[in-house]
Amino acid sequence: MSKNLIVLLHGVGSRGSDLQGVAERLRQAIPQVSVALPDGPSAFDMGPGFQWFSINGVTEETRPMRILAARQAFDDRLAEVFRQQGINPEADRVILAGFSQGAIMAMDALIRADYPLAGVVAFSGRLASPLPLRPPAGSAAVLIHGKADQVIPWQESQKAEEALRAAGVQVELSIEEHVPHTISLAGIRTATTFIKKCVALTD
Repeated sequence: MSKNLIVLLHGVGSRGSDLQGVAERLRQAIPQVSVALPDGPSAFDMGPGFQWFSINGVTEETRPMRILAARQAFDDRLAEVFRQQGINPEADRVILAGFSQGAIMAMDALIRADYPLAGVVAFSGRLASPLPLRPPAGSAAVLIHGKADQVIPWQESQKAEEALRAAGVQVELSIEEHVPHTISLAGIRTATTFIKKCVALTD
């Protein structure tokens, strides 16, 4: 019988355990899934916590190359999670759910199709991957973003939706009024509904 795993990917300068509250809500809502909370592969170079890639001096032009350079360490960390959880990504269902920089990496994993994903949840993120976008056929994602986000503008998720849809991904977009750069309870509910569909569970 196949397993279901959600990998929660934290934002820059944070750590996996900071998403424990989100993980608990997902476990309660979907007891058929396991949830992993890895730390980013390197120490945050501008303070405490961890990062998936450095944002020190990053620009719109240099961000795609930083994501490209971060892929190997990201894949190594994900492979470590799979080993710890006893997951075979070819046979089991894996959902990547990321916040902010974690969302950037989740969407990057989706568009390069190096391993099958049952779905991607991107909270407060942006699609900044180098081109071309090559998601697997049948890919699905939900993008959730607060309209009051002062760190990553909500329009980034709107642009990501358009680009992913054009690349063949089945995308849902949820823009939340008055929500800043955070994961809201409503956002978790939206993610839960999406994840249930990804793992073929219904209410």
